[in-house]
Parts: sequence; C-alpha cells; structure tokens
Amino acid sequence: MNSRLKKLRSYPFEKLRILLSNSIIKNINEKENTINLSIGEPKHNAPTCVKEAIYKNICGLSIYPSTKGDPNLRNVISKWLEKRYEIPSLDSEKQILPVLGSREALFSFVQTIIEPNDPESIVICPNPFYQIYEGAALLAGANPYYINFNPEPEKNFSYDWEKIPEKVWIKTKLLFVCSPGNPAGNVMSLDEWKTIFKLSNKYNFIIASDECYSEIYYDESEPPLGALQAAYLLNKDNYKNLIIFSSLSKRSNLPGLRSGFVAGDSKIIEKFLLYRTYHGSAMSPVVTAASIAAWKDESHVKINRALYREKFDSVVPILEKVLPIQKPQASFYLWIKVPILDTHFTFELYRKKELLYCLAVFLLIIQIAKTIYE
Repeated sequence: MNSRLKKLRSYPFEKLRILLSNSIIKNINEKENTINLSIGEPKHNAPTCVKEAIYKNICGLSIYPSTKGDPNLRNVISKWLEKRYEIPSLDSEKQILPVLGSREALFSFVQTIIEPNDPESIVICPNPFYQIYEGAALLAGANPYYINFNPEPEKNFSYDWEKIPEKVWIKTKLLFVCSPGNPAGNVMSLDEWKTIFKLSNKYNFIIASDECYSEIYYDESEPPLGALQAAYLLNKDNYKNLIIFSSLSKRSNLPGLRSGFVAGDSKIIEKFLLYRTYHGSAMSPVVTAASIAAWKDESHVKINRALYREKFDSVVPILEKVLPIQKPQASFYLWIKVPILDTHFTFELYRKKELLYCLAVFLLIIQIAKTIYE
C-alpha cells in the first residue's frame, strides 16, 4: 500500500460524524426541523436548461469522450471568461480544459506539478483550507506549509505573504489560493495579487487559484476579482505559472454533475492534459451538453445570487444578536468566531437541541397521559 496514505487526516465531515455519533437522537439531521449545514451543498434547484440538455443528449452515454474536451464547450468557457472578467479571449485549444469538478482537478493537478523524487518540495496552503489541498500535497510527496489568515474581519481575512521565510519560498513548487475564500468568504484585492505574482516571478512557483465560489456575491455591480483578471490588469496577460479552477457546482447548483474547467498558462495546460490522458477523467458528452447550457445562461445564476442574498438578510440579524458575525464579501459561508473550541461549540449546540427535543417529547407524553386519565 502507498505509505503516504498514513499521512492523511480524517476528512472534516467524518470528524463531524464521529463527534455526533453518541447522539441521543442520531438521525435528528434527517428530520425536517433540522437544517444540515455541514457539507456546503447547494440546496437550490438545478437550472431547467441543464435538465433539458441532459434529456436531449442522453444518447451521448454511448460515446467515448475526449480527454481534451468538446471544442464547443471550450469555446463557450472562453467566451464566458472574456465577458465575466473583461479580459481578451483565451485560446480554447491551448489554455482551457474541461474537468470533472474542481475537486478532481485540484487533486490531480498537484500530482502533475510535484516532482516525486524531491522530498523537499513545498506546497503552500492557506489556513483554514479546503482539505484537498493538503491531501493532494501529501500524496504527491510534497510538504504542506500553512499560512494563517488574519482573523480580524476588518483586515478582510487577508494573508501576510511576505512574512513567509525565503527558505520556504525557495522550495515552493505550488501555491494554493482560494478567492472568494472557503470558509471566510474574503475576496483577494489587486494589491494582494500583485504581491503573489511578484513572488511567483522571483521564485518560479505555480499558482493554483481555486475560484469555485466566484459567482456567489451580493452586489451585482461588483463581482469578485479573479486571478486571470488580476493578471491582465497587472500586465501579466500570458498567465505564466497561473492556473484557475472553476466549477458549476456552486454557480449553477450542480454539485452532482461534476463539471468544471481549468484555464491559464498554456505550457502547464499541455502537461496537465498529458497526465489526464492516462488519468481517465474525460467529460461525458451528456455532461458536456449540460455544461454548455449552464455556462451560456446567466439568468439562473442571478436568481441563485438573489436567493442567497435573501437568506443572508434573514439569518444575519438573528445571529448577530448572540455572536460576532458579518456578511462575507462572497461565497455562501458564515465564518463565525465562537467563544470556545469549535468542536465543543458544535457538540454543545447539538446536545442542547437534543435536550429541547427530549423535553418536548416528555411534555407531550405528560399531556397525552393527562388527557387519557381525565
């Protein structure tokens, strides 16, 4: 067995399951009166145009897909990027690859970049972080290095990149960034991108920009800045050493479709395509047709954002009475500073709900008994 598997830590949702496994009412999260907020899964409906595209193209199940992806899909993605970020059209032949969701791509990308015979390779991860970053780095044989964000909301949960020691930068092969951030919802500024690009040019590491949440924001006039857009504004329009990862999971409420794309440095895309030819992660013609329909339609995305705005406007006034909380710049998370250890806080919330549930059942039994005996 691969000895590196021993380095992997339990996935967060498995930790949560174990934490709550001794619950009095173990299946409470399946009850209608409990909202499951654990996995970050969109609960809005999938767009009708996507459902129709799947129905019309179901015969695509009988066709072997191309690893490089359908040219029509790559062209649609290129046009979407051009319009969304106000940048020149990317070369859909050399700078864009469809992938099976950003998670799959983030993991396999690290295996492509890291030299397996270099035990000193470093992958820098923001902290807190999406656990795929860490796991992918460990399984590729690299050493994760964690940079903590500033915990104060007024500092925009930013990172002090220049405090990372030069001895770390020298060994760094890959830097993960996530903007809008998971879980703080912070959006990186142009100045922060300028710092990162400067460091990348100096130390020649690759930037992997996870932009899974780019289309969930609250001001229609100010969409979050993206990595390609920042590079273009800073005259880095060849996108050297820069790859972005995007997905339909959150934008279009399609986590089960497993559809996304990577875009950026053509030389890196070329190597990633070679890896994927063997990796066996080509996109089905059915998923391709659904993806084209989704990327071409913005109306459902605007409706999606409106639904999230409505939810935040409803819940934030309730929570801010008891916890220090504010709306994120983007994404659909609420990053709350809790007064005790997060695991204890979670368990206590769950335990108190159980006690209230049991008390309600007990009072109901008493009421039924009184009714019978009266």
